[in-house]
Amino acid sequence: MNLRLKFAEAALAAAFISTPVYALTPAPDASPLPSLAPMVKRISPSVVNIATRGTIKDRSGRNRLLEDPFFRRFFDTPPDARPRERQFQSAGSGVIVDAKNGYIITNHHVVENATEITITLLDNRTFSAKVIGTDEGADIALLQAKQPHLVAMALGDSAKLEVGDYVVAIGNPFGLQHTVTAGIVSALGRTGINPEPGGYEDFIQTDASINPGNSGGALVNLRGELVGINSAILSGSGGNIGIGFAIPVNMVRSSMDQLIKFGQVKRGILGVQLYSINADIAKEFGLTETNGALVAGVAQGSSAERAGIKTGDIIISLNGNTMKTSGELRNAIGMLHVGDKVELGLLRDGKPRNVTALIGERGDVESAGLAEFNKNLEGAELADVPDEGGVVVNRVQEASAAAQSGLRAGDLIVAVGRTPVTNMRSFREAVKGASVLLLRVRRGSDTLLLPIR
Repeated sequence: MNLRLKFAEAALAAAFISTPVYALTPAPDASPLPSLAPMVKRISPSVVNIATRGTIKDRSGRNRLLEDPFFRRFFDTPPDARPRERQFQSAGSGVIVDAKNGYIITNHHVVENATEITITLLDNRTFSAKVIGTDEGADIALLQAKQPHLVAMALGDSAKLEVGDYVVAIGNPFGLQHTVTAGIVSALGRTGINPEPGGYEDFIQTDASINPGNSGGALVNLRGELVGINSAILSGSGGNIGIGFAIPVNMVRSSMDQLIKFGQVKRGILGVQLYSINADIAKEFGLTETNGALVAGVAQGSSAERAGIKTGDIIISLNGNTMKTSGELRNAIGMLHVGDKVELGLLRDGKPRNVTALIGERGDVESAGLAEFNKNLEGAELADVPDEGGVVVNRVQEASAAAQSGLRAGDLIVAVGRTPVTNMRSFREAVKGASVLLLRVRRGSDTLLLPIR
């Protein structure tokens, strides 16, 4: 029985040896297989590794991993009451967008608090870079490092992206330089991702693998054009689960132009308080769709007031482009320059009308100088809410005195102690000289008393 089995095995082996393996020999006239390699080789020199060193406030007793800029932004890390300073180092990615001037785009959170920035190219050349300016609200930073033989990446048009388009992400995840991953555009116009209150969001969602270290790297189309700057992932563990986000290059270009010209982004405002249209609001206003942004308040002396916009109007378009949500409208206005003229399409009492407005400066929003009245308000950005009354907290800087006092973005301050607050002027008068404040705050459907010591 064993002899038969051995004979059968020998015969089978002989058959394989004597049979030509045609599948392993390519046909002489075979066409090249489709590959992303030529495009990747062409654009990879434009993607750089960014290593940073600096000083950061250390929260006692916390995992040091959570001090990495990537994790600090996208995981819940409550501030310690008595932070201490310590040295840190971290890594990210960047994209050369202007070889002549040495301009490199990356994320704000990649270079935040950095005192030393080192760039490493594909050919392993290293050199220092300086920060020209940052746009924290859009999470964009512009660096400069004039060096010979830099290679810039061409900028595409993110407005032409469609769900299902193929895209490639290039960066340095976990320090693995020039890692290339591929996927598709999974969705467009994602919001609610940026952990910074008051941030500007219009994210491209992709399933191309993005991990810590990819931040600031390139998202490109199949022509090798930059269509986004990789910025964030949705993950409970820090690893990739196929849901990554990139800042559209059109938003990047708008911020970059101002950073080059002014060193900062002078973001304009219209001077309105906006809410997205939900089913209840649509029913109340007799609408058949939920597109648009409800004007809940108009600031006195603002561009909106001068244009004739009124509380109760529903803004449905800007410069001919449909606005589906209040966030989309806010982003579109925020990317415009002060003094730009815009055409707004409105619904008032169910009837369409058009108005022209000039984008104004952020004079309606006040934050500077609050610390001189009470140091525990430092880091809060406040604004009037004319028709509703009170003062809204637009944003609170991370780890600031205001954040540690318990203020949150979206809070509506309606009183200081027993003194009602109707606007910024009355708020300043109420807090001036007070050593202890008791703020009456509306947070969602709740009303809170918040002591500020």
